[in-house]
Amino acid sequence: MSNIQQVSTEWSNKDLLSAIKVRWSIGRMDYKVMPGLYAVGNPDKDADVYISCNFKLSFDILRRALKGLNAWILVLDTKGINVWCAAGKGTFGTQELAFRIKEHQLDKVVNHKKVIVPQLGATGVSAYKIKEETGFKVIYGPVKADDIPAFIANGYKTTPEMRKINFNLWERAKLIPVELFYAKYYLILIPAIFFILSGLHADGFSVDSSWSNGGRAIFNLCVAYLSGCVLTPILLPIIPFKRFSLKGVMIGWLMAILLLYFNFLGTNIFEIISWFLLIGGISSFMAMNFTGASTFTSLSGVQKEMKISLPVQICGTVLGFIGWLITRFI
Repeated sequence: MSNIQQVSTEWSNKDLLSAIKVRWSIGRMDYKVMPGLYAVGNPDKDADVYISCNFKLSFDILRRALKGLNAWILVLDTKGINVWCAAGKGTFGTQELAFRIKEHQLDKVVNHKKVIVPQLGATGVSAYKIKEETGFKVIYGPVKADDIPAFIANGYKTTPEMRKINFNLWERAKLIPVELFYAKYYLILIPAIFFILSGLHADGFSVDSSWSNGGRAIFNLCVAYLSGCVLTPILLPIIPFKRFSLKGVMIGWLMAILLLYFNFLGTNIFEIISWFLLIGGISSFMAMNFTGASTFTSLSGVQKEMKISLPVQICGTVLGFIGWLITRFI
């Protein structure tokens, strides 16, 4: 066991900075730890074994929650994806867990035959299959790593509160930066295209028109984007409709009405309708993208919604763009 890496329960300044960066989707795909077995404190053969993914933020939150405890952490190879998403994709799953238990000879590391799996990984891990293949019993722990001490004190049993996901305003707000930077390259390209095309008119092209009309177009696009990936998550529980795409289009159109009041959508009815289509389509798509981060949805529900909503969003946005472009020559 001499090759098992010891990890601290304290975060360094580098860990904290890395966590802030990944919240803003900076270096997100390289934010991993090596799969394998890690030691927290001074674990012996009777110490608990906690299962984690190799998304570093999830791993760091777990090791911090184990402060004052002696435990083992067995990290699965989830390709740098968090537990919940990886369980849905199958990488945090029965086959990978069974492989790691055997690969790291867990039966020789501990005397007991128990591993504690985070509850959000339950959809990917079959307890009876793990028992059949490895002899280890799977115990499903609490949703939040911070509840582990209370979970232990309760005889390794979760209370209803430990199994509950609130997804409150603060928890939704923490996910907004990732959504904001979801389309960071398009945030430069698309406004630039609109800025240039704003200079078109019946007599040709005018730089003055680009400056006068382009700024308004970019502002409208930003409002559409922020409606979907900021306002919709913040107001999520109080917005009517179950489908995120409809939540997004509703917030987008409410913001479009506000822009119309302040004359940001133009004075031509054709241009106004075009902006409603554009803002509604963009806001709806960005809100639907948030389904991957929400506890309000299921995998089958997301797939069904995308199948129906995505073609409508594309058609609405394309028609809005064509309509707006035509108004350049009216």
